[in-house]
Amino acid sequence: MGIILIVLCIVDFTWTTLWIDGGAGPVTDRLSSVVWKIFRKLSGGHSKPLSLAGPIVLSATLAAWIGMLWVGWTLVFAGLEGSISPSQGNDPISWFDRIYYAGYLIFTLGNGDFSPSEGIWQIASVVATGTGMLFITFGVTYLISILSAVTAKRSFAASIHGVGETAEELAENTWNGRDFHDIDLLLNTYSTQLSTLTAQHIAYPVLHYYHSASNETAMPSAVVILDEALSIMKFAVPSAHHPNRLLLKEARSSVQSYLNTLNKSFYKPSETVPSVPDFPYLHEAGIPLVPEKEYTKAFAELEERRRELLGGIEADARSWPERPKIFGKE
Repeated sequence: MGIILIVLCIVDFTWTTLWIDGGAGPVTDRLSSVVWKIFRKLSGGHSKPLSLAGPIVLSATLAAWIGMLWVGWTLVFAGLEGSISPSQGNDPISWFDRIYYAGYLIFTLGNGDFSPSEGIWQIASVVATGTGMLFITFGVTYLISILSAVTAKRSFAASIHGVGETAEELAENTWNGRDFHDIDLLLNTYSTQLSTLTAQHIAYPVLHYYHSASNETAMPSAVVILDEALSIMKFAVPSAHHPNRLLLKEARSSVQSYLNTLNKSFYKPSETVPSVPDFPYLHEAGIPLVPEKEYTKAFAELEERRRELLGGIEADARSWPERPKIFGKE
């Protein structure tokens, strides 16, 4: 049983931290999902308590790895009566002694007040110390990488929310009176940032569970605002006014890649279709639009993509970002 626990810990740890394309290991994936669901239920949809879910998921994952490693080596050294002995005296070895000895090894503190029996148990003690050293080294690196990625996520979201709190507002603010070429430089930046964040979400699946207490730094809503604005520019505005076509295609492709990487235990496409953008508002803002029949058909064909976007928003316990309705108007 001890060997099984150690192997399971090493496999899950390696899978989660070193296998870039593997996502989370089997233990980490299930543990993260359970902790997130508990927080979703207890928080009642409030962002402040839900923002603790990410740190708790990460802490629980690290604790699970430590626990499996510690319990595993304790059971290994309990597998034979004479595996360890006191450095002084001949007192019998208790379970607490084995737990103490295993913990002393994996935290690389030495052998403590006990020494391994000659032969295989000496080798086992060295291997136990090696697993603990590797765990601590890679665990600290993993932790720093995740915190860096969380900061990058919030910086990306804040940048988009700074341009517009809704897709309509972002489209209006990037319209220069003639076309949308003012957004070309931003599209290049957003595509690069989003591609990097997508790769980090694959490498560090725990990022999905880092919920921002502030909507201004929430990545799911920022991705929705960006993609909806790009859909407006591509399908609702005549082609003569489009931003750079290559940058537009790259940005939309980056969004789709991000949606494809969302952890399936964290998210699923919504069963409902979000409301279409406020086209009358865009028309009043002076943005030229194609005939209503054309953009209505185009957004109907985007139904699956928009359901995925709404699913990501709902998984993050947020609502679809849209302009407030003015009384007496649609």
